[in-house]
Amino acid sequence: MSSKSVRKGMSSTEDVVPGCFTGLFKLRRHGNGSSEPIPDGIKAPLANQEGSNKSPSAELPPYVQFAHSWYGGFEETRSGPAVTLEKPPAYEGDTFTSDVISTIDSKLKELSPALRELSLDIWNHPEVMWKEKYAHDRLTAFMATHGFTITPHYLGIDTAFRAVYTHSPADSKSRQKSKTRVIGVNSEMDALPGIGHGCGHNLIAMSGAAVAIAMKAAIVQHDIPGTIVLLGTPAEEAEGGKIALLERGAYDDMDACIMSHPTSGPDNFSAIWPGVALQPIEVEFFGHGAHAGSAPWEAQNALDAAFIAYASISALRQQIKPDQRVHGIIVGKDWAPNVIPDYAKLRYIVRAANWVELEALRDRVRACFDAAALATACKIEVKLGAGYYELRNNDVLGREYANVVGQRYGMTTVRSNDGVKFSTDFGNVTHALPALHPAYSIPTVPNGSNHTPQFAKSAATPEAHAATMKVALGLAATGVQVLADAEFARRVKQSFEDSKAVAATL
Repeated sequence: MSSKSVRKGMSSTEDVVPGCFTGLFKLRRHGNGSSEPIPDGIKAPLANQEGSNKSPSAELPPYVQFAHSWYGGFEETRSGPAVTLEKPPAYEGDTFTSDVISTIDSKLKELSPALRELSLDIWNHPEVMWKEKYAHDRLTAFMATHGFTITPHYLGIDTAFRAVYTHSPADSKSRQKSKTRVIGVNSEMDALPGIGHGCGHNLIAMSGAAVAIAMKAAIVQHDIPGTIVLLGTPAEEAEGGKIALLERGAYDDMDACIMSHPTSGPDNFSAIWPGVALQPIEVEFFGHGAHAGSAPWEAQNALDAAFIAYASISALRQQIKPDQRVHGIIVGKDWAPNVIPDYAKLRYIVRAANWVELEALRDRVRACFDAAALATACKIEVKLGAGYYELRNNDVLGREYANVVGQRYGMTTVRSNDGVKFSTDFGNVTHALPALHPAYSIPTVPNGSNHTPQFAKSAATPEAHAATMKVALGLAATGVQVLADAEFARRVKQSFEDSKAVAATL
């Protein structure tokens, strides 16, 4: 289904942000190509700081040199899963003109230096889970200077915020006739322990602000009624910050919500992939300690329980679907080889294509934990973390976004279910309202995709910023379309209802 969209006279090559890479589907194996020095006052990337993990890529043998993407594999040396490539279709109609795109583009170019400074500032102050106080304060101050009304510490969450702007037509009669729709945008802010912004959330935080402010410029300039809501959403990497916000009503008034995420991949590349469901599980085994040499029969070995569970799950993996994942770690305290451990903990994550399949797989994994406790006579406690649903990207929003970035920048957008194993708490949002979460590529080094120190370094480059600005324009144009075009908004809603109906048959 094609969508009515913005635009006349847009060129695929005009106004491309300087520093962007070219050569579609040519993988980036030779570094990030950054030529811009880190500005004064900005710390060196975490991967280069003293005491941090050194990049292993130069020392790895050729057979482990992969250009893996967090959102799916792309390798030059072998054929991967088939993907569906969509060339941007011709625009239908002229719901609003290319002037809107030009307004968005001009605002993003004007803001680009300040947005780059914002991104680097957040990158230099990585904060984990619910501790994003610096990012919260920095982002709320930034949005306030651009005319947004700020609600800090939103809905009782210290590091969440809401920034809102509403525009009504100057004509009071038009105001009475027009329904003011609401478009939401998300800014993720959290980092990874010991890695920093190894998933590029500094770019997501910045791009949320960029999209919201660019949309504001467009609806004011072109007198389009609407409300823009930017949510600052903490703790995506763990704990599910968006799930807490969703449960407390943060998304209730939105007609649609949009955001994006950086990853590795081909040049000038974007993707609309579904992601998978995720369930964190924490398991504690409680045994009884004893002298390992003189009286081992007195013990219930909690470490044995953990390793039996670990081995059982390793065996289980042979009998699960190829698109399912079970992975975890063993954690202990005060262990010594001559003392049989009385305590051990496992932290696991279970992933499956959708929540229905995840619940079935989770029960099989739980049986491995219970069996280990039974075999070792240990007591067991199991805690389930926040469950992340699979991502349901709205088809109408996705096509509109692909149209804009395709026509404006010649960006290829992929739509495929193959090879996709990422999870996000935004998935839960997409089950509640129409939403879009495209991925896009930034330059990375081999073996330097998401959740590595190398990706953290890549997320601070000017090329990563330039790629983010392209995607921000596409999302801003898509968001304005929701506000400006009642028929487009209706089709967005219908597509959401259709996807729910299909999911209900699973």
